Amino acid sequence: MPEQTPGDLEAVERLKTAHTRIRDEIGKIIVGQNKIVDQLLIALLCGGHCLLVGVPGLAKTLLISTLARALNLSFSRIQFTPDLMPSDITGTEVLEEDQRTGQKSFRFVKGPLFANIILADEVNRTPPKTQAALLQAMQEHEVTAGGDTFRLEEPFFVLATQNPIEQEGTYPLPEAQLDRFIFNLWIDYPTEEEEKQIVRTTTSAYAAEVEPVFDAQEIVELQQLIRKVPVADYVIDYAVGLTRRTRPGADGAPDFVSRMVNWGAGPRASQFLVLGAKARAILEGRYAAAVEDVKFVGVPVLRHRIVTSFNAEAEGVTPLELVQRLLEDTA
Repeated sequence: MPEQTPGDLEAVERLKTAHTRIRDEIGKIIVGQNKIVDQLLIALLCGGHCLLVGVPGLAKTLLISTLARALNLSFSRIQFTPDLMPSDITGTEVLEEDQRTGQKSFRFVKGPLFANIILADEVNRTPPKTQAALLQAMQEHEVTAGGDTFRLEEPFFVLATQNPIEQEGTYPLPEAQLDRFIFNLWIDYPTEEEEKQIVRTTTSAYAAEVEPVFDAQEIVELQQLIRKVPVADYVIDYAVGLTRRTRPGADGAPDFVSRMVNWGAGPRASQFLVLGAKARAILEGRYAAAVEDVKFVGVPVLRHRIVTSFNAEAEGVTPLELVQRLLEDTA
């Protein structure tokens, strides 16, 4: 593991201060949702992607566009529909004619995937082949079109949304694609006081200006810094143990997991638990990750990686409840 330098330690201090500023800037537009903002920042620092689930009208799109403004990153929103083709998001080649020579040539026109932050709105409404094009971009940070491969600009961060209410006419995301998302974040209704503040500000002439806190190069450097954060063996043991306990039949798996889970989380979950713990530690100005940091990211990392059995469905037990019980039971 690379050693931390005095410059790295200074960067951690700057990030702790910047974390408060980012919250304040986003708070000019978004009321509440501090935990969601922290989890989005953790995912971005880890170089991962997020799946956001929430009913319509909870400002998911506004939250993501505001985050992009606060971080001074380019933003692109793609509305996923049943007729969306891969070339609609990756880009396409167009035939151009040189007015002087009359020669014709193909030129690649970049699609909306060529941005730092991508909001893939209602990602489960588009056919699998378009989802596959998005999957390549998420995993490889590149796009293939017309036989050529184009690198995407760093940082590259995909936030995909799903509507938990209306599932008719959707294409459920395959487990392999779900596993690519570092977090599954559930955006809930605001509290009564927060809702009053939302109504007060959005029905007035108030117009907030969001000041950028970081830029793309600084975020790339912070993503590299995450890898240098030290993690004690006992923290890794906890993260791996927690993941393994989600697998029915594994050593140490509780009886309720064996009865209610068909498939548990894979090794990618252990990696994301540790990476997420590192990111949370430096966001709070600490130089090493702890078990509490793993617990903080435990639910969003594991919730979408557990496939429940018929027994769980019959008893109305959700993956969220199983993960919460595992976090309580895992020492």
